[in-house]
Amino acid sequence: MEDREIDKFDWRILNAVQADGRLSLSSLSAQVGLSKTPCQIRLKRLEEDGYITGYHARLNMRKIRKNYVVFIQVKLEATSRRHLEQFNNAARKIDAIQSCHMMAGGFDYLLKVRCRNMEEYRSILTDSINDLPGVYQTTTFPVMEEVKRVADVDLTSSI
Repeated sequence: MEDREIDKFDWRILNAVQADGRLSLSSLSAQVGLSKTPCQIRLKRLEEDGYITGYHARLNMRKIRKNYVVFIQVKLEATSRRHLEQFNNAARKIDAIQSCHMMAGGFDYLLKVRCRNMEEYRSILTDSINDLPGVYQTTTFPVMEEVKRVADVDLTSSI
């Protein structure tokens, strides 16, 4: 099934809720230039159609002691469909992996892991990541400083 076309009001709604998912319906409708009922109908449709997949709080990683970040390049022994699916399914189950991307180039996956410190990371690497199906080699890149972190996507060209 193809995605339906969304118009400028839908784009405005998406832009507003990604910036503040706790907006009241009154505030949202005022921001996008619609009355409450049409705004609510559009918001519900955007959720049902999968344009909005959830609402999340942005946490202070230092305060919750998850401010140690490493990126890990992973090379697999083989990259057949079966091997990739096995790796993907197993990687999804490791909570410490914040993101996992299949890559083209000199390695197969790029993982972002967030944890308390190097000691915890070493345990995650040894006990979880190295045990993922088909892992041949890993290369770790510890982050010295997080310069920018946003969850929002620039939608201005779509509005």
